[in-house]
Amino acid sequence: QVQLVESGGGSVQAGDSLRLSCVASGRTFNSMGWFRQAPGKEREFVAAITWGGGATRYADSVKGRFSISRDAAKNTVHLQMNSLKPEDTAVYYCAVGNRGPYGTYVDLKDYGYWGQGTQVTVSS
Repeated sequence: QVQLVESGGGSVQAGDSLRLSCVASGRTFNSMGWFRQAPGKEREFVAAITWGGGATRYADSVKGRFSISRDAAKNTVHLQMNSLKPEDTAVYYCAVGNRGPYGTYVDLKDYGYWGQGTQVTVSS
């Protein structure tokens, strides 16, 4: 069983930065990802990273502004969010993949464990 705990959310102004962190309680050897869900919308992919951190993937809406990184030894994944926009407002979730360590997956079904989420609010 893997438990995930996110932190680092908050309320900021447009153009500001935030760094989200996610710590996994158990050892995982799978890819990890970040998703987000805005009020009234479906949960959507944000970024993913392989277990070793050698490959990443981003949603087009965050490409060039967000950066995902991983410390495998500490079972931690980070999401650095720069140049935040009001449309980035959402609850952000980290997740552990269920398809092994080498891919960067964008579908919710490819993730088996989820954190409780952390709120990010960006005001204009």
